[in-house]
Amino acid sequence: MVIIAAPPAWTKTGEMAFIGKNGIRDCAGREIYVEKPFSRIISLYGAHTENLFALGLAEEIIGVSRNDDYPKSVLRKAKFSSHDGPEKFLAVCPDLVLVRPMIDRGYAPLMQRLEEFGICVVSLQPGNVKEMKTYWQILGRLTGCTDAAAAMILKFDKGVRQGRQMATQILKKKYVYFEAIHDKFKTFSPGAMPLFALACAGGRNVAENVRPVRGTNIAAFGKEQIMETGPKIDVYLAQKGPMNPVSAKDIANEPGYKVIKAVREGQVYMVEEQIVSRPTLRLLKGICKIGEILYPEVYTRKAQQGICNPSPL
Repeated sequence: MVIIAAPPAWTKTGEMAFIGKNGIRDCAGREIYVEKPFSRIISLYGAHTENLFALGLAEEIIGVSRNDDYPKSVLRKAKFSSHDGPEKFLAVCPDLVLVRPMIDRGYAPLMQRLEEFGICVVSLQPGNVKEMKTYWQILGRLTGCTDAAAAMILKFDKGVRQGRQMATQILKKKYVYFEAIHDKFKTFSPGAMPLFALACAGGRNVAENVRPVRGTNIAAFGKEQIMETGPKIDVYLAQKGPMNPVSAKDIANEPGYKVIKAVREGQVYMVEEQIVSRPTLRLLKGICKIGEILYPEVYTRKAQQGICNPSPL
């Protein structure tokens, strides 16, 4: 049996927590008490989908979002969207629909209708690595996979330790600007996962003193600030994906960017958004990729295998 307390008004995204022996609170303030693991799950966020597969729940996933493409077996799952009517969801009898706050807020009428039909809606999205571990544990509690969630955390922590150990071999650390959204001149705020990966790989962030935009992990770092810092930037990284659909050539051709050392020296690199901005185990691959870009003599292919596939304890 699952008891769901009525959610309060939206306050702050990211306030996920455990309640008692078998309860959780999601980002919207819903309190869900799990007496029986959910077993018919629709995931409307790629990170949820990826983590559910990592927990060994391929059979329990009965639907995913239209953009989900990892792992490959997800391509065989039924596709759903927040634009669909409740009838499509009801037709497959889910007991849990996992969303993130952006969808929960933007499509509140759909969420409400699903709940009225007895379907549990849970909104989750961690903002940093500490919250990511809590998030994995919450997924484990919802699905009865607490041991698998603990194993994910163990693997991640061991990979991070090995990545940081590799970074101790670096004698001179490079200064890096990490772009989040090119056309708005945005970077990442302190604590964001891409900056965590950068630090683990031994990079030094040139945009440290920035403030988050509206409580997100994105921060403004205007074009003038980028250009003023330009002579110090050894490597210019940019996430590549739906949030930032640009190329290294677009960045290099930005008017005025020739003052940036990294642009002049051809040190502009794209990093897939999915491996640096998603709260999944692939963040270890993000550390490896950044390390390979910055210090290829240290982050060799063999060394990367140790980080992404840490040996047993």
